Amino acid sequence: MTMPAADLAWLLAAFALVSLMFPGLAMFYGGMLGTKNILNMLMMVMSSLAVTSVLYVLYGYSMVSGNSWGGLGIIGDPLEFFGLQTFVTDLETGGAEGLYWAAFFILFAAITIAIVASGAAGRMKFGAWILFSALWLTLVYFPLAHQVFTFSDPESGYVGGWLRNVIELHDFAGGTAVHMNAGVAALALAMVLGKRKSAAHRPHNLPMVVLGAGILWFGWYGFNGGSAAGANFLAQYVVLTSLLAGSAGIIGFCLIEKIRNGKATTLGMASGAIAGLVGITPSADAVDPIGALLVGIASGAVVCLALTWKTKLGIDDTLDAFAVHGVGGVVGVICVVLFADSAAPAGITGILFGGNLDIVWRELVAITVTCTYSFVMTYAIAWGLNKTIGLRVSEEDEYAGLDVTLHAETAYVSERV
Repeated sequence: MTMPAADLAWLLAAFALVSLMFPGLAMFYGGMLGTKNILNMLMMVMSSLAVTSVLYVLYGYSMVSGNSWGGLGIIGDPLEFFGLQTFVTDLETGGAEGLYWAAFFILFAAITIAIVASGAAGRMKFGAWILFSALWLTLVYFPLAHQVFTFSDPESGYVGGWLRNVIELHDFAGGTAVHMNAGVAALALAMVLGKRKSAAHRPHNLPMVVLGAGILWFGWYGFNGGSAAGANFLAQYVVLTSLLAGSAGIIGFCLIEKIRNGKATTLGMASGAIAGLVGITPSADAVDPIGALLVGIASGAVVCLALTWKTKLGIDDTLDAFAVHGVGGVVGVICVVLFADSAAPAGITGILFGGNLDIVWRELVAITVTCTYSFVMTYAIAWGLNKTIGLRVSEEDEYAGLDVTLHAETAYVSERV
């Protein structure tokens, strides 16, 4: 069946929107750091796309989208689509073919590892980050993405992911494999690396943070909207729910700030928007507009409360990926259980609307498996690399700043010209 040209045009536009999330995340993260490490953070985020693209062509697409190895639903056959040679011939369908979806999901994988950079900001060797990224994608992201995103096809004997097809998780666009996974991984990496010895006490450029958040929000319409697989009603629906949840996330976060500290902040506004968008990612097709507002408020409020964990535990997840993406992702999946409306495209009824309790254990299993696997594997990878090649820069380099010591550059020039 030929895909209408409008569908393909929207998917290509969605791809472009998601591509902008990389400079958006780089600015969002970079603005929150001090002036000595901003370029290093830009390098960490943008290099994620480079590493992911290479691995996806070689074996990543196969591990995510290939027929499940041994029929277990854990990981795809890593050699099934080696080199993506299967996709170089035009099948003349007129629509999105395998090569498009390979490109689109490269962006999903790359933004996931880019989020993990939060746990390494200002203290990790750049070469060690590249190696860690490659190992993490191979051993953590690709298996989880296979389990969450890949459907089975009984007619052809094609076996997809365990969480998606056996547990029957509902996760529209990656609340588990992307956000929860990245947030927990950032926590594990930060624990292995330890706290920074030289840390800026406040963001050096809040306008940059807000601009980065705005670009991320812009890209999210492609992230969720492109997951609808066409220019259709579902795409319109999830664009609306994404808008509403992001907006409500600001309200939820700033409300808790006001109650707790007496003032709402610009950084809180930006963080709240991202929290709301993280929360709606798994539930964008399952809640109605009122439900989307509730998802955003809940995500923003819970993430704001979760930010107090850093001070109490002394773990330096520098840019709060665990709170925003890890906790926000958990809230989003739980919101499917609570707020899903049978009238929404997913056709799921949440328990607050009289739904079957059967949905509860399925989503809880997905949360538990994702968080446990991501934390254990990430910690093991980081620990192993730290014991062999070493992850941290020297104390002298850290105090001098990674922009100069690792990249021989500075973001700002103090001399007048």
